[in-house]
Amino acid sequence: MALPPLQHWTWGEGEHAYSIAYRHRSGPPGSAPVVFVHGFGASSAHWRFNLKPISAQQSCWAIDLLGFGASSKPRSQLAGELPQPGSVPYGFDLWGNQLADFVQQVVRPIGTSQVQLVGNSIGGLVVLRATQILQERGCSPKQVVLLNCAQRQLDDKNAASLTAVERWSRPLVKRLVRQRALLKPLFASVARPVFVRQVLSQAYPSGTNLDDELVELLVMPSRDKGAVEAFRGFVNLFSDHIAPELLDQLELPVRLLWGAADPWEPLAEAERWAKSFGCIQELAILENVGHCPHDEAPEKVNPILLRWLA
Repeated sequence: MALPPLQHWTWGEGEHAYSIAYRHRSGPPGSAPVVFVHGFGASSAHWRFNLKPISAQQSCWAIDLLGFGASSKPRSQLAGELPQPGSVPYGFDLWGNQLADFVQQVVRPIGTSQVQLVGNSIGGLVVLRATQILQERGCSPKQVVLLNCAQRQLDDKNAASLTAVERWSRPLVKRLVRQRALLKPLFASVARPVFVRQVLSQAYPSGTNLDDELVELLVMPSRDKGAVEAFRGFVNLFSDHIAPELLDQLELPVRLLWGAADPWEPLAEAERWAKSFGCIQELAILENVGHCPHDEAPEKVNPILLRWLA
């Protein structure tokens, strides 16, 4: 399905001015905007089956997070490292501020509260953090929709759920993944089309829409200079925001849509969230669908999104 062309927005100033790519498809005149946020390794193109159908009802925006897609990929700066010109501490504060600024500076609805945010995987956490930031700025979004939101089991706050071996090896793993000399060959290996297709076969259990276009849209940004730096930043997020702490601070409506066959983000945790947090209004479950329901089963997801966003 044809995607709207990429556009670019300059985020920040001076040595911290970065080019941010995004896509926009206009909806009916006066329609409220919806902003879509991709997951790890993906980009705005991952909403290839959603933007056009949703834009029949509402204006749609999809953004490439810093370090991904066609956006800038600056050098990573980890805790304890001396800052380098233009380097960034990749994480949910950075991406949350990026999205919040994008909403206010680019989307710019009449009354920011009209905005609705939709995120998949780590994009769900970015949406939650951006919502918290927008609330602090006095312009909370209207609603949040999370599709198989990342649960971040490797975060230190979830360490109690790890096996004894995983807990024992954790300090060594943390030291190793800081090393650029080790991460560069690892990244080159996992960014190969054959490996990406293998991972996608787990994420898309039905195999639907697991096509060459999908593989290419994931592999192409990995060829950009700096792509390994975003990878390094992400794999070192051992102490960052997790969904429960963010959900606990939200009062606006949150809706969950979950592919029940997700191999990485258990449905049971989403069901626990739905019972534990008063902000969650609804949990829609799609059987035999995996980690990226919007792309694997758009014919099921789009009608739900249209109903919720309306």
